Amino acid sequence: MKLVSYQTEGIVQLGVFVKGHIYNLHSCDKLIPHTMSEFLAGGVELMDRAKVINTQILAGQLAAKEEVFFELLAPVPNPTSCRDGYAFRQHVAAARRNRGVPMIPEFDQYPIFYFTNHNAIQGPGEIVCMPDHFQKLDFELEIAIVIGKKGRNILAKDADEYIAGFMIMNDMSARTLQMEEMLLNLGPAKGKDFSTVIGPWLVTPDELAQHLVPAKAGHVGNNYNLSMKCWVNGQEVSQGNVADMDWTFAEIIERCAYGVDILPGDVIGSGTVGTGCFLELNGTKLLNDPNAQTQWLQDGDIVEMEIAGLGMLSNTIRKADSDFSILKLKK
Repeated sequence: MKLVSYQTEGIVQLGVFVKGHIYNLHSCDKLIPHTMSEFLAGGVELMDRAKVINTQILAGQLAAKEEVFFELLAPVPNPTSCRDGYAFRQHVAAARRNRGVPMIPEFDQYPIFYFTNHNAIQGPGEIVCMPDHFQKLDFELEIAIVIGKKGRNILAKDADEYIAGFMIMNDMSARTLQMEEMLLNLGPAKGKDFSTVIGPWLVTPDELAQHLVPAKAGHVGNNYNLSMKCWVNGQEVSQGNVADMDWTFAEIIERCAYGVDILPGDVIGSGTVGTGCFLELNGTKLLNDPNAQTQWLQDGDIVEMEIAGLGMLSNTIRKADSDFSILKLKK
């Protein structure tokens, strides 16, 4: 099942995406609320009711209300929190190699994450960035999960049960801001807090069952054979696979939930897939050719991300009409 959040006549609604069409779930079942956050808070009972509706629409047994005029939003427009992990060893190793530093052994000992701005979540469409963001503006190709039920001190072997669904994530990054603040060993913060893009819909785990593959040796939890790709202005710049994750989402959840509650609506990203950002790609090019041309996102660029089974997430990058700069405020 593919769940969507959309806006029509200024009102945010919850829908199901079936064969290229969006249907309003509340109109099919009045017990299903209007918004994704309320729906996720309702747990398994509401999820099961939505799956029945999805099945009936697929079978032609239900004449549901099809939406025609709408704006597609982030599937979870107002997540309770947003964390981002560091699950792909290939990306970490390449980024460190390009900086001339050895692979950090702690990567293989425990999964890590950071909190990003859950109030800066965006979906398909235009992404407006400030001038400082365009100082090495970057995309990051990731997969993300949404938590579907409350839990604490969860073991990795049980953690997949807490996943409500999967989405594409673009963890946008302003690299100049990021690198400046991380010189002080704190962050990432301003380099990451302006936009995290998720979408286009939330895909429930049952739809991906056929793509299940074993976790890597020594790891616990579900993993999936799903190709990942990114294009900028129609040119492919990145490709990888969800199966390349070293740390599973189950293991990341285990660490996230240690001593604290995870809640329905929490979003957790995987971290960048190998080759999944310009920072890594530029570094590799410069390592091989110091005179190589580097690339960063520019005003008007179209970024398209596709993960098998999860759809395509498309955004157009726009520059804000402003000359305000925090980089210029440095003492």
